Amino acid sequence: MVNLKEELWKTLQDLEGDDFKRFKWFLKQDDVLEGFSGIPAARLEKADRQDTVDLMVQQYQQQGALRVTLKVLEKISKNDLVQSLQNSSSRLKDLKNHDSVPLKSDYERKKFETKVKLMIEQRQMKIEEIRRSAELSRRSAHMHIADSERFFAALLQSVKRFLDNVVGEINDKQKTTQKEADEFIQQLQQEISELSKRKDEVEQLLRPEDHLDFFKGFSSLSAITKNWTDVTIPPPSYGTGVGVALNQLQEKLSTEKEKFIGKAKLHRVQQFSKDITLDPDTANPYLILSGDGKQVHCGDVKQNLPDDPERFNTAANVLGKHGFSSGRFYYEVQVMGKTSWGLGVVKESIDRKGSIRASPENGYWTICLRDGKIQQTSAESQPKKVGVFVDYEKRSVSFYDVDAAELIHCFNDCSFTEKLHPFFSPGRRYGGKNSLPLIISPVSYTHLI
Repeated sequence: MVNLKEELWKTLQDLEGDDFKRFKWFLKQDDVLEGFSGIPAARLEKADRQDTVDLMVQQYQQQGALRVTLKVLEKISKNDLVQSLQNSSSRLKDLKNHDSVPLKSDYERKKFETKVKLMIEQRQMKIEEIRRSAELSRRSAHMHIADSERFFAALLQSVKRFLDNVVGEINDKQKTTQKEADEFIQQLQQEISELSKRKDEVEQLLRPEDHLDFFKGFSSLSAITKNWTDVTIPPPSYGTGVGVALNQLQEKLSTEKEKFIGKAKLHRVQQFSKDITLDPDTANPYLILSGDGKQVHCGDVKQNLPDDPERFNTAANVLGKHGFSSGRFYYEVQVMGKTSWGLGVVKESIDRKGSIRASPENGYWTICLRDGKIQQTSAESQPKKVGVFVDYEKRSVSFYDVDAAELIHCFNDCSFTEKLHPFFSPGRRYGGKNSLPLIISPVSYTHLI
């Protein structure tokens, strides 16, 4: 009875040195024959022909070892050995002809088990993904509910303040009208009293014995007579004040709404914040970096540093240590008190030597402060902290005034084709006027109201 392992060993004996090396090289490859995984390279490295046969039988069983041997021999163009091995004995022929069905059946079973296992793993991963998404949704909903409650509570307070002002103005107008009416009434009562007194005088003077002295003793009415015909107390116009208050309230609500929307948009991108640190290997020799890689300012003395290809040798620039080639990322930088700075992102392959023109065409998506104005933007005020947000898939770079929650500038339709790195330029010292550092700040979520 022919021993299959022996036949395999005899076949390998017929392989010359280079052919045997090629044979073992194919054995390392996965799927050299469909459904058969490769033998680890470490196990094959020092294996002789006998060891190699043992490894194949251990890995594939005898029938599998035969099939793999035949396949590899075909790959290295040893068709004569293929034919010899197939015809070595009737048993080998039987194995080839009759065992193919169970071999195929075994292969199909393993293939099915592998497929099912992969499907199970994919679904388990999908379950975890859905759970994470649901948890993020729950947290986001909780925060938005809390922010909405604060927002509408603030609006209600504003409405209450305007209502109190309107009621106060109406009451003031009413009090003024009442005061004027009381003064008129008091004058009229005084005149009535005076007229009653004159009436008594007239009756006294009209007695016959005093008739001759009537005009001598009668007090003149002209001194107390006032024409009250045109005196009126018209009700004040309360509606005008209400209308003005409503217009003011509308403007207030519109302003608050814009602030709320701005803060909501900023918070949405803040959720993609990444831990950014500076790369000292890219820093211009004049730049001084903090030990934690979070701060950078320009010094007076050029440091003795190797002029490696990645280092800026003229421009006072430094890049973030880690780049991004997909997804979204956000970071914030404190620029308060500086008179010159530059921020943004750049592509990894930018030229870092000599004079640099920062433009999207050259791989720079940046803004900078020069002469008290932020270049490339229409911003009128200088922010204290700038947020930078990149959406690689949407090909956009946005800049935010963090404290005001306002969009400063946005680059759209950017030509992202490679890894992007955060960009920092603290600017020259300018005699100490620009000595403060750029500081990469931790992103802290602040409530919308």
